[in-house]
Amino acid sequence: MKNKVLVFGGSGFLGSHVADVLTSKNYDVTIFDKQESKYIKKNQKFILGDILSVNDVNKAVKNNQYVYNFAGLSDLEESKANPIDTINMNILGNTNILEACRLNKTKRFIFASTIYVYSNQGSFYRVSKQASENYIENYFNEYGLNYTILRYGSLYGSRSDKKNGLYKFIFNALKNNKLEFQGDPESKREFINVEDAAECTAKILNNGDANKHITITGHQSITIQNLFKMICEILSNKNIRIKYNINAKNIHYTFTPYEFNPRYGKKIIPNQFIDLGQGLLKLIEDIDYDLRDLKNQK
Repeated sequence: MKNKVLVFGGSGFLGSHVADVLTSKNYDVTIFDKQESKYIKKNQKFILGDILSVNDVNKAVKNNQYVYNFAGLSDLEESKANPIDTINMNILGNTNILEACRLNKTKRFIFASTIYVYSNQGSFYRVSKQASENYIENYFNEYGLNYTILRYGSLYGSRSDKKNGLYKFIFNALKNNKLEFQGDPESKREFINVEDAAECTAKILNNGDANKHITITGHQSITIQNLFKMICEILSNKNIRIKYNINAKNIHYTFTPYEFNPRYGKKIIPNQFIDLGQGLLKLIEDIDYDLRDLKNQK
């Protein structure tokens, strides 16, 4: 009999990719989201619901051995502008899922966190993820609910939108002939393609990673300045205007998100991975297609 897996936020960027990988690995996958997935497969189930509804969540969790949570507010700027929504979606919503997992004796709960928990940056988004991690750890201590906390680096790739940093860069380059970054051009990122991240995310069910904190990030460290140069070269456009807006409040991190923190975890980097240049080219093609489709609709 197949193990049943429930994916909260499975209609979104990362969640939909993880749902697809789990399905390919022969899990019985159900997606739970506020909007129906555009990417749902014939052998996947879908539940329309809200993580703020205790009733919706309890019904969905029942009879699932594993539960992933990708739902919530993930955009840093949106989170900064809406602290109450951030608390409700990212802390209360996650706790509703935790409680349902406890009551239904779920085998393991897997939570999508962020490398920002190592940092003093990230504003309300980072705080909400820290709080959720604390609740998850205490649910294990008090009730024995097994968990895995996944701290993701800079994701990019197919199915992303303007809430994603790399998508936003390329969209503005194609539409407005402009690349703009809120921060220092020497800021470094370790980008990981969402498809690679999804593979790593699915594998943690089989490799003994219960009750651990795991960082999932990419092989390639690159400065924003060099990333912009790469985008310009791929687009064969030397006339793209590049702008950096630097102030103390918009520098999330320059060289590393890590600061001393006693909650150690291991880091996963995929052995086989999508090269950043190839991944950028594919993303550019996707966004260019979207822009041409928008023009044709007008």
